[in-house]
Amino acid sequence: MKKSVTIPSTIISIILGILIAYAGSQGSETYSGVALFAICASVSYMLHWIIFVPSYIYQTEHYFDLTGSISYLSAIALAFYLNPSVDPRDLLIGGLIAIWAIRLGSFLFLRVKQDGKDNRFTVMKTQFHWYLMTWTIGGLWVFLTMAAGLAAITSDVSIPLGFMTYIGLALWIVGFSIEVIADKQKRNFKREMNKEKEFITTGLWAWSRHPNYFGEITLWAGLTLIALPVLSGWQLITLISPVFVYILLTRISGIPMLENRAIKKWGSDPEYMDYLEKTPSLIMKRPK
Repeated sequence: MKKSVTIPSTIISIILGILIAYAGSQGSETYSGVALFAICASVSYMLHWIIFVPSYIYQTEHYFDLTGSISYLSAIALAFYLNPSVDPRDLLIGGLIAIWAIRLGSFLFLRVKQDGKDNRFTVMKTQFHWYLMTWTIGGLWVFLTMAAGLAAITSDVSIPLGFMTYIGLALWIVGFSIEVIADKQKRNFKREMNKEKEFITTGLWAWSRHPNYFGEITLWAGLTLIALPVLSGWQLITLISPVFVYILLTRISGIPMLENRAIKKWGSDPEYMDYLEKTPSLIMKRPK
């Protein structure tokens, strides 16, 4: 990828993070006069840039997803450590983010270790500006996906848990369960893969071509509902969290990248084209 694309993209990722950090800091608890939300927002960027250096030097992508999970955990841990008033909503949001981050981070880290590589990074890790852009966007991804939850944890407003909390928790549980089951089904399929059929069309993958992404979007929407009651004013900009996850997975690095690769690999396979035609890309629908 050309520098004319990667450098502006890196700069935009940083500016976008700064603007949302500023907006989300309205109504945030402070530490030494600095908004706690902004302090925690910087964690994901800093960790990604630190780990980028050895990753580029040694030309490895093995720690990209793990760095993301550590960034979530570090930001949440810092928010609790520096927050003078933690309430049940904060604990619930922090716990849900931690559960998700530990599960997904360990799953992706073990997967890339077992596979030996992640094909997404084969070319980009050899190009400094492209790889730096990817790690910077990784920092933005961590911050924006948890922005609503982080804004709630650092908010100086405390409201008792109510009906919206339980609706959000139910959505999170459904989304998390779908993501875990889908990931496990695909991993098991790859381990026991029949060489005559290299793509999965069974289990939740018969309901959607990307059920794990459907689960991911659903759980972040649920977490945002839990956060919503304590957000107001400019903090409401952090409601971009589930929207960002949706756009990222359906328009940028998720579905488009995977499906382009799949078309190149199985585009001449009638069975795959039939699966492509009959199975929804994202929204889960019971197969006929």
